[in-house]
Amino acid sequence: MFITLKAKEEGVTRLFNEKLQFWGYRRPDGRVGVRNHVLILPTITCATQTAQRVTELVSGTVTFIHQHGCAQVGTDYDQTARTYAGMGMNPNVYGVIVLGLGCETHQAHRIGDEIAKCGKPVETVSIQEHGGTLQTIAEVAKIAVKMVQDASMVQRELCDFSELIVGTECGGSDACSGLSANPAVGRTSDMLVEHGGTAILAETTELIGAEHLLANRAANDSVAKKAYAVIKMMENRSIQMGVDIRTGNPSPGNIEGGLSSLEEKSLGAATKSGTTRLEEVIDYAERPTKKGLVWMDTPGHDIEQLTGMVAGGAQIVLFTSGRGTPTGSPIAPVIKISTNTPMFERMNENMDLDAGTIVDGKETVGEVGGRIMKEIQAVANGKLTKAEILKQHDFGIWRIGPTF
Repeated sequence: MFITLKAKEEGVTRLFNEKLQFWGYRRPDGRVGVRNHVLILPTITCATQTAQRVTELVSGTVTFIHQHGCAQVGTDYDQTARTYAGMGMNPNVYGVIVLGLGCETHQAHRIGDEIAKCGKPVETVSIQEHGGTLQTIAEVAKIAVKMVQDASMVQRELCDFSELIVGTECGGSDACSGLSANPAVGRTSDMLVEHGGTAILAETTELIGAEHLLANRAANDSVAKKAYAVIKMMENRSIQMGVDIRTGNPSPGNIEGGLSSLEEKSLGAATKSGTTRLEEVIDYAERPTKKGLVWMDTPGHDIEQLTGMVAGGAQIVLFTSGRGTPTGSPIAPVIKISTNTPMFERMNENMDLDAGTIVDGKETVGEVGGRIMKEIQAVANGKLTKAEILKQHDFGIWRIGPTF
């Protein structure tokens, strides 16, 4: 048994040392995508159904349904605009058709102009200017056909793992999360950083009680102070709602899964960060400015944190779960990792990898981490995740202000 485990760990060590590469799509701004989508981006909820009709007509296009884009002001407006632009600028997107109604707060041409700065093809269409939804669907479909055809001519090229930004999150946690899948993702995070890539840690809500562990690994005092600051701001938001989140229990599903307190959940969630230095703490939907481990300030809400990381440039997301989840993204493949084998077998059509083998004593944390790393490589090369196959195109923006 010792020889077997030693051999497995030596295999993981080789992953640290060997040069890992994948075949990606080089974009005009130099970044690399692992997918080649044409995004129909609705800047207002009123345009989402029109965008959906276009994706039904034109293969190779994706979109998302949302309820945002109007009656927003101040920092809430800015954050939503940053998220829209970030989705369009994500390197998994070849080109974008920005679709607006015409009278909304988030004007389509402003979002289009921001996305165009990265050099990719961008077109802007207004429903009101085109005389209604039917004529708009026809116009957008014509543009989309040409854009998809152009996208199909782009060839993949060999790229290093240093080009990757991988988001990490956990949802529907259970008592095994902090023992199996999350530590394994942490090991993967360490390997990615070792190869020059970037790993995003999110879920500020679910790091409350473990913030000191991350602050102690901060690159400098400024990063450490911001780690404590975002935790404090998240706590203050809950207090304003009449709840002290630090003394509260996790969600009903977490409790049923065996978690007793927020601190217990946070200690497990923090293990996704691995052991490397925390390079920076960034705002929601903001692009990392440094390589290595990065903390993005997001809520614990699965779809909102996923959207924030993808808008921040993550080409792939690792999502651990003990209860099971179908969650996916319209433009980034989401690799779902189970914390226990019974759930993996029960929800096999939604889950991609099983880390319950750690709990069962069949694999080490390091070995599963290496297996996840290999899965990242396969997905980056084109392997479809379960969420992609099932068209699980989830999208939600973290709103930080009231609607007016």
